[in-house]
Amino acid sequence: MLITFEGIEGSGKTTQIELLYNHLKQKGHDVIKTREPGGTAFGEALRKIFLHESLNVLPLSELLIFMAMRAQHVEELILPALKNGKVVLCDRFVDASYAYQGYGRGIDLGIIETLNRLVTKGVRPNLTILLDCTAKKGLKRKAAFNNVMDRFEKEDIAFHRTIKDAYLKLSREEPKRFLVIDGGDSIEDIEALIRKNVENLLKNYGI
Repeated sequence: MLITFEGIEGSGKTTQIELLYNHLKQKGHDVIKTREPGGTAFGEALRKIFLHESLNVLPLSELLIFMAMRAQHVEELILPALKNGKVVLCDRFVDASYAYQGYGRGIDLGIIETLNRLVTKGVRPNLTILLDCTAKKGLKRKAAFNNVMDRFEKEDIAFHRTIKDAYLKLSREEPKRFLVIDGGDSIEDIEALIRKNVENLLKNYGI
């Protein structure tokens, strides 16, 4: 079972993935949490360089580096976990490439689709939780918690609004896979809604 979390910077997804992980552990589920970019020693090492605020990274270079990290992530961590019957919670996955490098950077979506298909080896999320909030609110949250902003967080607000719209477009294209939640709601209300939907999903799969 693969459950992914998506959203713009500051949408609250990292907080909610941690809360869901702790809840599922307490319920006795065999669960792991991971993230992109990162997730493996290779990915985490690249992440430190890749997100550095002063780097000038071309859109195609950005996409290919993300795909290299995802290939390692799927092969080394996600696939083995799924084969062993674990519940995998992932902070960003394939949809982020469409949103950020596709709609955000202007790279052809067909290229992204081909690369995603290559590196994921057919792995698709069973559920994608999209935390939707305004770009202004998300960036304000990020600024409150982070003294140093990374390359993506430092993009202008128009870029973040484009990403927000892209995620909503993706969710409309696959409404059965996406659970869209108002990221402006309280942490407790969001957590309760996520728990309810995830528990129903696990029950339907006999997990």
